[in-house]
Amino acid sequence: MPLKFDNRFVSLLPGENIAQIDGSTQLSRKVLGACYSNTLPVKPSDPRLLAHASEVAELIGLSPSEVHSQWFLDAFSGRKLLADMEPFAMCYGGHQFGHWAGQLGDGRAINLGEVVNPVGQRWMLQLKGAGPTPYSRNADGFAVLRSSVREFLCSEAMHHLGVPTTRALSLIGTGDLVVRDMFYDGRPRREPGAIVCRVAPTFVRFGNFEIFSSRQDLKILKQLIDHVIRTDFPELADGKQEIDSGIIVTWFREICRRTAVMIVHWMRVGFVHGVMNTDNMSILGLTIDYGPYGWLEDYDPTWTPNTTDAQGRRYCYGQQPQIAYWNLAQLANSIGPCVDDKESLEEAMSVYVDTIQEHWQNTMLAKLGLQRWTPTEDSLLESLFELLRSIETDMTWFYRLLATWPIGHQPTEDQPDRKAAALVHFHEAFYRPEQCDNDYAARLNAWLNRYDQRVLQDHNDARHRQAIMDRTNPLYVLRNYLAQEAIDLAQEQGDPGLIMELLDVLRNPYREQPGKERFAKKRPEWARNRPGCSMLSCSS
Repeated sequence: MPLKFDNRFVSLLPGENIAQIDGSTQLSRKVLGACYSNTLPVKPSDPRLLAHASEVAELIGLSPSEVHSQWFLDAFSGRKLLADMEPFAMCYGGHQFGHWAGQLGDGRAINLGEVVNPVGQRWMLQLKGAGPTPYSRNADGFAVLRSSVREFLCSEAMHHLGVPTTRALSLIGTGDLVVRDMFYDGRPRREPGAIVCRVAPTFVRFGNFEIFSSRQDLKILKQLIDHVIRTDFPELADGKQEIDSGIIVTWFREICRRTAVMIVHWMRVGFVHGVMNTDNMSILGLTIDYGPYGWLEDYDPTWTPNTTDAQGRRYCYGQQPQIAYWNLAQLANSIGPCVDDKESLEEAMSVYVDTIQEHWQNTMLAKLGLQRWTPTEDSLLESLFELLRSIETDMTWFYRLLATWPIGHQPTEDQPDRKAAALVHFHEAFYRPEQCDNDYAARLNAWLNRYDQRVLQDHNDARHRQAIMDRTNPLYVLRNYLAQEAIDLAQEQGDPGLIMELLDVLRNPYREQPGKERFAKKRPEWARNRPGCSMLSCSS
């Protein structure tokens, strides 16, 4: 067994005094004065490896043969602990839908420990769905297959899209059934259980700091800040014996920067997180906790995949940049007691705003195949977004087709009408082609005329423009219906083949893959309102 465990989190930070607890260590309770609680996974009855990501296995130092070994199945299903594993669940709080929720913690996740790979990188291994923890509250701590498939696939899909994210090593069926009320409508049912092994340098999130600040436990708050900076941001500590106020502000500025970069990537590919609570925000600027997420298919900035958020739409696609800023403000409030100059934290928030603006401009230039930002871009983009909103238009397909739009198109005998030619060219992007009336055709043509002029101003040849766009605008994304098809096959026929086939396609999301065209198709009509394809709940 080649894994080398380090476990700095549990060795350097205070945990619960288990000797003071009566009964099971998994008993749900309020945890005080501790960053974590020692917690053991529940042994599954009949674990089966359904899927794995070979790149992640290599990342932590495992060979392909080891992934298919018995010890791997035992360890990453929670059936047996490896030597030096020290399983624990983290204590944290959070703001949920804008309101302080108090103690939350790892209610469905158990960290197995931290490993150091052959090149010295530290990775935390975490099982999601391996049973109850002290933070499970009224839940059972398990996960069902459908949510686990979505978590596994999306973690890897986002990585290959170039979006900062936690990773997924394995998806293991437990052989046990889990009861879930998917839409909280009083109709629970038994579903197959599963466990995902998630991998990240750390799973610390904003809520880890919020809980100690809310309790005015400044000693542990400062201890946690010191640990995170020295472990995950060592370049800021630079061998200093004390992490002073200035270093903490610099650290916060870096969190603001990383968060902004992540958000712009979400917006670029059309990803909607769905539950941007502060306990779901990574201090590394990684996408974390894939619950009721979704991919923006028809361009609707108010769309959210979360049934719980259907009324307020707090976490809809278009709100994500503002929500991230609000969440950062809550983190600033939490670490404020450890900073001498509170105004410096407010000033640090400008890093987020500046980074969002800079990266958004660069991203949109690349999405349009342009090379330099001019004062006309704001108007050009606003007109484009209005166009996409005006009829049901698939965002992913529109940008891919725009890359092949012939700049300076001249009418021909076959296509004498430029407006008609545009409708034909972008036909694949329209969910309801009958919406393309004369008014829409005229507006599309007018926008394309403006776009043509901007491209010509850039003196950018067609091949170079398309290359820029095709490495920015993906062809393959984890569309909701594709994930659901993989779930259906695995649940109903016990066949995980489509999960691995999808994973393989999503490894190259920007490149055309002969024979895999069906994975690029836009949402079919049957998936428009089907559960799992349109809306999901926080229940899994």
